[in-house]
Amino acid sequence: MRILMTGTAGFIGFHLALRLLAEGHDVTGIDGMTSYYDIALKQARHARLRECPGFTCHEFMLEDSGALARACRAARPDIVIHLAAQAGVRYSLENPGAYVSANVVGTHNLLEQVKDLPVRHFILASTSSVYGASLEIPFAEDLPCNQPLSLYAATKKACEGIGHSYAHLHGLPITACRFFTVYGPWGRPDMALFRFTRNIFAGLPIDVYNGGDMQRDFTYVDDLVEAVCRLLPLPPATQAGHGASPVAPYRVVNVGGGQPVGLRDFITAIERATGREAICNMLPMQRGDVPRSWADCTVLEQLTGFHPATPLQAGVDAFVAWYRQWYRAADGA
Repeated sequence: MRILMTGTAGFIGFHLALRLLAEGHDVTGIDGMTSYYDIALKQARHARLRECPGFTCHEFMLEDSGALARACRAARPDIVIHLAAQAGVRYSLENPGAYVSANVVGTHNLLEQVKDLPVRHFILASTSSVYGASLEIPFAEDLPCNQPLSLYAATKKACEGIGHSYAHLHGLPITACRFFTVYGPWGRPDMALFRFTRNIFAGLPIDVYNGGDMQRDFTYVDDLVEAVCRLLPLPPATQAGHGASPVAPYRVVNVGGGQPVGLRDFITAIERATGREAICNMLPMQRGDVPRSWADCTVLEQLTGFHPATPLQAGVDAFVAWYRQWYRAADGA
């Protein structure tokens, strides 16, 4: 298939593009290469993808509608996977405009360019953050998500709504995947696993919010890639049902491990992988953050027969091994 993917220099996009290229698909990647975190890491991901036959990449922001139109025409995609976004709950407190621009405007621009193309399936990346601090757990797709706690979550929920309208108005089959705390090798430096590992190796304290009384439903990146690959040939139809829309070819699917892990247990897993003890700096709850996340993955299982199942310790071990190798290479060792 011909696949157009945004965010290919990002953590998830890199892994997913590698898998699709290995399966023989043609992937046209788009990434804005923003400086939100270390560009060298993004460049290294793209460099590796360029080694694969069938990969073409463009580096521009989705707000550039002219460049986007040219790339879409050239790609002639069968499938569109939209992963590019300004991520991060905490950064949305510092630079809220970046979220409205990259997430809302960027998503609208992409939908405008592909709405009249013969796209079989549009995968829209969303987030577990849209559930806010809901007391109904585990989080199911039909749970009301009208009380976001961060601007990041609000913009991703807005993208879901925009996507639904395009599915209804233009018959564009869209699946919105709500990802739950994805982690693994080549991960983002702003994520807790990367930050904690870096500080533990450096002998520095790690910031532990809410006194460690938090839970996250972690999803190993290879499991997420498997889930998305299984969803690709399953475009939604207009139908009633859990996660589906009765008025548009649109559905929402949680992609998570389904087993929330306490923050203290998460830190223990990193200590085991690094062989070092963490120095914890206990802090109050961060503004905009949520106390827990927990995915109900019934819809994913019913559609694909798959449920993410990589044990947390195995995933953390894989990340720490990559981290050691990455920084040895970066230091020329």
